[in-house]
Amino acid sequence: MPRLPSLNGLRAFEAAARHLSFTRAASELNVTQTAISHQIKRLEDELGIRLFVRQNRSLALTPQARDYLPLVRAAFDDLRLATERLVRKDNGKVLTVSTIASLAAKWLLPRLIAFQEAHPGIDVRITTSTSLVDFRKDDVDAAIRYGRGHWPGARAEWLMADELFPVCSPALLQGDKPLRCPEDLAHHTLLQASGGYDDDWRLWLTAAGLPVEISRQSSLSFDLLFMTVQAAIDGLGVAIGRTAYVQDDIAKGRLVVPFKMALPSDAGFYLVTPEGRTDAPKLTAFRQWLKSAAQQTREARNPVQR
Repeated sequence: MPRLPSLNGLRAFEAAARHLSFTRAASELNVTQTAISHQIKRLEDELGIRLFVRQNRSLALTPQARDYLPLVRAAFDDLRLATERLVRKDNGKVLTVSTIASLAAKWLLPRLIAFQEAHPGIDVRITTSTSLVDFRKDDVDAAIRYGRGHWPGARAEWLMADELFPVCSPALLQGDKPLRCPEDLAHHTLLQASGGYDDDWRLWLTAAGLPVEISRQSSLSFDLLFMTVQAAIDGLGVAIGRTAYVQDDIAKGRLVVPFKMALPSDAGFYLVTPEGRTDAPKLTAFRQWLKSAAQQTREARNPVQR
């Protein structure tokens, strides 16, 4: 096995390569420029490879150094992450879960008190993002994501499916332009969400045999789905509901389902955890509770879905 090069030399190389300056690397590492030069020279001797080329007053990487640099950075990132995990306090008591903001607001948070009561020793922290979690770099234990369950390097466990159907305030069923059939949508403002939901109205209208031009009429658009749901509750128009986001509001009478047609989605919600850490006690407890909560949601479907 080849002998590993000096750690100080690698740190000097990474900093000098990033700044393309021995002077700036020395300032960052709080050493002299002479020390950086000596460490780089020693590293080049150990590797038997030249790493830098001086060009007038500038510094450039050799082709071998350009290939070597990303691997060195990745090694330092791994070392930094391993150290953070080692020294992190109360690691076994803190559970960090990443999910979509709308799912957190409309489904997860209203149910989370049950988990807290059952597991008072686990401190749950919820973060929201539409980006996929990188378990190697992000300080996240688990994620709830929407998709088809294929995320390389992670374990995905199915929670619940999703269906699309119009929802609105009960007040819109009455008035000058009551909603009695899908064709009546042409006389109402359609509420839309971006961020992956832009096509929901078109898909449902097509399935209902209606012209997609209806989706291009008077409309209001929102960045987040839970804002679209709230706008429907407030009577601003008709929204496309998704099961997990509107089920509680339907059960409490804040929303109604005007038409008896739901469009099944080809994706669903999954619990995603990093391979190799899926059996940690805090994750096991959360997984069992989450699957139970998802099962209750599946069993308590609103009438349009039966």
